[in-house]
Amino acid sequence: MDLTKHGHACVVLGDGERRLVIDPGAFTDPAAFDGADAVLITHEHPDHFEPQRLRAALDADPALEVWTNGSVAARLDGLGGRLHVVGDGDAITVAGFDVRVHGELHAEIHPEIPRIANIGFLVDGQVFHPGDALTVPDEPVATLLVPMHAPWSRTADLIEYVRAVHADQAYAVHDGLLNDAGLGVVGGLLGERGPGTPTPFSRLVPGDTVEL
Repeated sequence: MDLTKHGHACVVLGDGERRLVIDPGAFTDPAAFDGADAVLITHEHPDHFEPQRLRAALDADPALEVWTNGSVAARLDGLGGRLHVVGDGDAITVAGFDVRVHGELHAEIHPEIPRIANIGFLVDGQVFHPGDALTVPDEPVATLLVPMHAPWSRTADLIEYVRAVHADQAYAVHDGLLNDAGLGVVGGLLGERGPGTPTPFSRLVPGDTVEL
């Protein structure tokens, strides 16, 4: 399997001719949909889910299907059997990939802001995309995608999260709001200049691909 980083929170997983797109939001180039077999959406925030772009991709490819939670699905009426609602604990097959769903709620932004639904996806037992939450799956994770920066996060919590998941490797996502200085500071604390984790951490530039 290979992993390609796209804008902000979006990644594309590929295996041969199969391509799975996760969280193509408003900061993602629509080219991320090129050749896609399926789309996974963790939650409804626009940096993860942009309805007009997603509908355009669905209109362009009648075979494209979407898996997501109920709140996102409610904004995608008219798709019939191409839209699938999933939740915590579900195990599904998506475009030939085995996908397990973990988590239920978005991380708390502020006590006075209601928490929305958020699910994470573990693909082929290898790559876990948590969306906007620090969900620890109850099964091993080879590659963890770490939400590097958000209005709801502290770097200290991210360090503890990486330690708790104890993956073989970790890559940054959710980094589109950081400038170069911020990327260096947060990346250093999660990596070699921080207090330490058992997991090597690195960041891909949008467009980069790694083989897992």
